[in-house]
Amino acid sequence: MRLARCILGIAMLAACGGGGTDEPAWVVVAEAQPSALLSVWSASATDVWVVGGDPRDGTGPIVEHYDGTAWTKLDSGQRNVDLWWVTGFANGPVFMSGSNGTILRYQNGAFEKLTTPGNLIVFGMWGAAPNDVWAVGGNFGGGGFAWRFDGNAWTVFPGVPADVTSQGTCFKVNGRSTDNVWISGTNGLTLHWNGTLLERTDVPVEASLLSVAGNAVRFVTVGGAFDGVLYENEGSGWHSALPSGGPRLTGVAVSDDQYVTVGEVGAVLRRGSTSWASDKHVTDQNLHAAWIDPATGGGMWAVGGHFDTPPMRDGVLIHRGDPIPASFP
Repeated sequence: MRLARCILGIAMLAACGGGGTDEPAWVVVAEAQPSALLSVWSASATDVWVVGGDPRDGTGPIVEHYDGTAWTKLDSGQRNVDLWWVTGFANGPVFMSGSNGTILRYQNGAFEKLTTPGNLIVFGMWGAAPNDVWAVGGNFGGGGFAWRFDGNAWTVFPGVPADVTSQGTCFKVNGRSTDNVWISGTNGLTLHWNGTLLERTDVPVEASLLSVAGNAVRFVTVGGAFDGVLYENEGSGWHSALPSGGPRLTGVAVSDDQYVTVGEVGAVLRRGSTSWASDKHVTDQNLHAAWIDPATGGGMWAVGGHFDTPPMRDGVLIHRGDPIPASFP
């Protein structure tokens, strides 16, 4: 029943609009990977990083890098660790995070495992600079936390509400500057750091907000329980921007001029000037996260697979934009 409702929701959204025939189409870059692909980030179209789960075959978590010509698989040195997020900076470093409180920093061709304040899952990261990076996570409904990195050490960031630290999870963090940072989490939770206070501004839904991203105009948060929810905030509070009845949404990416959100059964929606509409989907795998290359009109990426229940498997990577000449080795 849930799958049927998701497919119906996608069809309804597609009827509202979407990409025209002259626009780039989404294509599958990689599929049937040994573990789910969980996050993608790029400094440019020729510097793309993809991370994912550990297939438990002795090779460690999936880490792939694209240089504009070919993909290269890297060994992080970790075993029995799933990497849930990747973020970074154009001139380095690149940060990766995941289970067991793991945070890795990659620079000058080498991985470094950083000491962290805890051992729960680090679901999301974002940084204004290499010496100002946030990390958030929890344990699927408990132990919600926020950490901050000053370039030398990770410390617990104070002010996360007690009900979140005891029973909730912080899923993602994203910002536009050091004093404009948003965190999303369970039960409609959003937290806003304004440079002085960590303010709570919950969305009126009884569902997890699984991702958040924004630009100078608006922030977007998405999630859901059975049906997807999508809220926008232009500075005066959150308001719903999506009809009910569609699939659960799990990832959102925003650049200066583009917006994309992804979710269950391959759902992909993009925002036009006033509303969101579905793109023709190219995979039936659940999509977990998305990214937009930083250039104006940059290419879009999305990753996913079977990630909701162990074991993770069937990783997929899709792309919209200029053709990608190579798939994973």
